[in-house]
Formats: sequence, C-alpha cells, structure tokens
Amino acid sequence: MALSSVATEARSVTKIYGSGANQVKAIDDVSFSVRRGEFVALVGPSGSGKTTMLAMLAGLLEPSSGSVLIEDEDMLKMGEGRRAAFRRRRIGFTFQANNLVSYLTALENVELMLRLTDQHDQANRQRAQNLLAMLGLEDRMHALPRELSGGQQQRVAIARSLINNPAVVLADEPTASLDTERAFQVVETMAHLVHEQGRAGIMVTHDLRMVDYTDRIIHLLDGRLERIVTPDDDLTCLADPAACQLITEDALSSGGSEVAEAVS
Repeated sequence: MALSSVATEARSVTKIYGSGANQVKAIDDVSFSVRRGEFVALVGPSGSGKTTMLAMLAGLLEPSSGSVLIEDEDMLKMGEGRRAAFRRRRIGFTFQANNLVSYLTALENVELMLRLTDQHDQANRQRAQNLLAMLGLEDRMHALPRELSGGQQQRVAIARSLINNPAVVLADEPTASLDTERAFQVVETMAHLVHEQGRAGIMVTHDLRMVDYTDRIIHLLDGRLERIVTPDDDLTCLADPAACQLITEDALSSGGSEVAEAVS
C-alpha cells in the first residue's frame, strides 16, 4: 500500500509530568501533521513545550496519551528495540549543540551514522561525500570539528541527520549559536534539502527571522496548539494573540491532517 503524503503526525498528544497537585501538562492535546517536502517552524515562548514536542516526534520521549506516527507507523506500538532501530533509520535529528565527535573528521562524523545502521559501504560513503559537497563542504571533508567554523560544523550536523534518508528531519534551535549570516545560510540550506529531497522538516526556533524559509509556522503556547500560520501572514500574532485569528474548534477537533488543510 502506498504511503500517504503525510510524513509525520501528532494525534491528540499530551505529556504530563508529576502527579496530583504537582501535575504539569507540558503538552496539552496537540494535533498537527507535516507533509513530505514541507519545512515547518515550531515556535513559542520559553516553556511552551517546543522541545518536549520535538522529543516526542523523535521517539525520544513517550507521550502520556495520544500517538505520534512516522510514515503511518505508530511508534508507541513498537517495542523499544524496534523503535530505536526505526528512529535511527527514519528520523534525522540536529541538536542545538551539533554534538560532532571531536576526533573524527567531517566525513567520518557523517559516516558514523552509516556505521550505526550497518550501511557503511562504498555507495553510501560516496553519498556522504556528495552530501557534504552539496552543503558547500567539499574542501573541508577531512577537517576536524575544531578546524571548522560554527556554520560549517552545523552543516556537517545537517549532513549527518540526512545521510540515512530519513522521512523526517528534526532540528532543535539549529541557529542558536550562530551569527546572523551563518544562521540564514544554515536554515536556507535545510529548507532547500527538505524541499528538494521530499523530507518533512520541523525546526524549533526562537528567531522569527528564520521562519521566512518555512512553509508553515506552528505556534505553541503553554503546551497547547495556539495557531498555525504561514510566513505570508502578519507574524505579530506570534507575540500578540489578539492580532491573529485562532484555529476554529471544528478544525482542531478534526485531527492533525485536517488541521493542516484548514490552515494551509
């Protein structure tokens, strides 16, 4: 059976920490979907649940209720071993700190993911080289992380997240440690690769300048889905709730993929 155009979907996802009087809902009944070839920003103030939501989409954290689907597969229904293998192959993750291995070259850092998934053969090694070249690092493949600029290191991390042909690419504040010029370069590169290769990309960011490269913007507030807008909308609504029309209750209750249709 052919896969749907939706690469990842959150269905009524809730994450609760603590119990009783100390109970905190980090994520409160959130539903949305992201299609193949779509690059989405996940925004909201500190404490709004962005990183928690991203961790659940990555299969690193289990929801208290609801489900997360990647390519129509519910990760909660997988055993831990299968989920870990599925995550390595179908989900690419770029962290705020790029987490490159200091004693491996740029190419070796990318190839490390191939080794972890038993895919380190000549064809995939060539793919790693081609991907780094596509990211403008053709002459820096054999440099160690300390010999690379911050922007170059982040591009190596992006290559590493893409090398296994993941369905979904997740990035947690990928520009936080970069200057403005390098930040724009990194996000533009990510957007280009997501669109060109038909991935689903989700980026957590505090920097609203970066959302110009995205197709939609998912706004979380106090753990709830506040609204979904596009870069063409008036983005002052992200700071001033009264300035933006909320998603209708009908759209919210109809499920993630229909929410996407209702606001796109």
